[in-house]
Amino acid sequence: MSIEESIMRILVDDLFICVPQAQIGLDDGLRDVLGLDSLGFVELRAQCEYTFGVTVPEEEFVPDNFSSVRTLARLVTRLRESLLDEVGGQ
Repeated sequence: MSIEESIMRILVDDLFICVPQAQIGLDDGLRDVLGLDSLGFVELRAQCEYTFGVTVPEEEFVPDNFSSVRTLARLVTRLRESLLDEVGGQ
């Protein structure tokens, strides 16, 4: 399962958005289109950290990184890569 698919599953199964997973577009606005509120974003952050084994630092917890499934997947990918770089560099 791709990062994008995992994020969509989190949105539907854990955050209970009212849009079926098959109808979520990668660039649909998490707030505007899918109706995520501020508490939903906090929960999405926590679920992504748990699911993908990353920590989303405060400076990365910004609207640009959480605007759509695509932008969030890019953030997760970047965080996972920097985690691998840290482990590989030790």
